[in-house]
Order: sequence, then structure tokens, then C-alpha cells
Amino acid sequence: MNGAMSGSRDAAAAFAAGVLDELEATAVAVVEEITRVVRPAMGVPGSRVGVGTAPGGDVTLAIDELAEDALDRVVRAAGDLAYYSEDRGLVQVGTPRAIFVVDPIDGTRPAAAGFEACCASVAIVPPDVDATLGEVAVGVIGELRGPATYVARAGRGLRIDDAAGSRRVARLSSTVELASMFCGASNRARPHLALAHVLAEMVDASAMGGGFFELGSATYAMTRIVTGQLDAYVDPGQRMIQACPELEPEFRRVGLGAVGVNFPYDIAAAMLIVGTAGGVVSDASGGSLAPRPAVGSGDGFGVSVIAAASPLLHARLLDSVDRGIERVRASLQTPP
Repeated sequence: MNGAMSGSRDAAAAFAAGVLDELEATAVAVVEEITRVVRPAMGVPGSRVGVGTAPGGDVTLAIDELAEDALDRVVRAAGDLAYYSEDRGLVQVGTPRAIFVVDPIDGTRPAAAGFEACCASVAIVPPDVDATLGEVAVGVIGELRGPATYVARAGRGLRIDDAAGSRRVARLSSTVELASMFCGASNRARPHLALAHVLAEMVDASAMGGGFFELGSATYAMTRIVTGQLDAYVDPGQRMIQACPELEPEFRRVGLGAVGVNFPYDIAAAMLIVGTAGGVVSDASGGSLAPRPAVGSGDGFGVSVIAAASPLLHARLLDSVDRGIERVRASLQTPP
């Protein structure tokens, strides 16, 4: 990735001088424009057509192009910004005051199918390609089917607005037992048998008293923690590769040559929103995501995630994933 903006970290000081208000308004405008152009295309058969390949290896669908064009229009109109998006990578306009880390549609397949589990996600970081997830200053997420928009400002709080202009309040659940939790997960482009070993305990535990959901969007699932609809979200994909490198060929087989895991643009805004609301977000080993790069995708940029409404549930999920990783290791040592 080009490092043309590297070394400009001191420009982040300008955020404190009121620039963040303007940047936040631009991020909200990005989400609104994406929603305007994408919503009529949701569920339309032509939206599913593959039109290219993203830098991270995912297939770009026709509906993605509509969203990417909307993002580009708003950023160019604002001027002096850069963005890193799922399908176009790093784009610089003038002398950037910030980088917008954007997933124009997180949940492309639900959007193409006309389902509600899809969002536009924008995170604002300093104008430095070496910026980290810990430096996300603003996170804005809009539900493409509506009605809510989530806006978090680091150190300032969270607001949730609906389409009618009403203000909502975050509602984190008090569930701490795996047996009664409602949990989201990501399984697309992860080798299913290996992933089943990791998730089996929590899926089985919650089968009757709770629920386990693959909604097709990390952003949508993580914001459900803030609404109280879900208690947690788990994606152990990147940890699986780190713990069991021999799984990488299987990931690449399923991902048609790419490693299909979450990248920074999938979670950058959502982790700030969940954390600001009082939830707990870490990687799937329990480590902080703050030092991880915020700008980039593909090999070297994958992230795993455990997000939960409370520290106790988070700790129990982490223990469950630990045991699941051991089951994967055991399965790889067992002759077929």
C-alpha cells in the first residue's frame, strides 16, 4: 500500500480544533448518500452480478459499485480527504485532513437479497496510512433498510437517530450465560468443518434457551449488541489461521484464493460504537484490537473479533473459543 500520507500523524491534532465536527457531518452524508442509492437496488436480481474483485479478495457485486460511487461523490465534494474502501482501496483527494475507513455495504449479500442485515460503515482516523484501530475518532453506521444511524465520538459518547429524527438509547443486555445468549457469528468464506469445531460448544449450548445467527454482516451484528437484540458477536477466523497455520490452504480454497476473514473496514466503526455503549470488544484471543492497522485489507490485515454486552459474557466466550481451537488442533492431528 502506498504510504504517501505516512508521517502526517501530527495532523491529528487538528481534530481537537473542531475539524471532527465537519468530518463527522461528512461521514453522515456518506452514509445517507449510500443509503439513497442502494435502497432501491436491494433485492433486485441484477444487484447480484459480479463485476470485479476487491483488494481483499472478495467478489465485488453490482450493488457494491453503486455504493462505492456514492462514497466517492461525497468525498470529492468535501475535498481534502482520503478514503480506504472495500472495493477501491486507498483513494486520495487533495491534501487529506483524515482517512475515512469505509465499508460502503457491510452485508453485500443480504443487501443484494433485499434483507435488512446490511449497513454502511465509516470510521475516521488521522491522515496516515499507518493509523491504527485505536485511533478511530468517529464511527458512523447507517442501517441501509433503516431506520437507525449510529454515531460515536471517541471520548464523547454515542447517539442513535432514527429516520423520524427521534433519539434512541443504547440497551445492552444483562445475559451472561452461553445457554441463554443470542449471538451473531461470521461463517462466510471460512472453512465450515473447522469453524464448526470452534463454535460447536456455544452453538449447542444456546440451541434451545438462546439463539445463534449468521446475519451476513459483522457491522449489523455488532450494532445489534447496542440495541439489545444480540448479546454478542464472534468471529474466530483470523485466530484459527494464527493458531493452526495448516488451515490456511483450506481458507484459500473456500475463498477462491483469498483468505476470507474480517478486515479493518468491517469493524472499525462498530468496535468504537460497541465500546462507547459500554460493551467489550477484543480479538478472538482476548487481545486489544487498538494496535491493529486501520487502513488496509488482504493478507496481513485480517482481524478476529469477540464482542459482548458485558465483561463476564466476553470472558466466557473467550474460554469457549479457546476450547474450540483445541478441538481444531485435535481434528488436524486425527488421520482421516
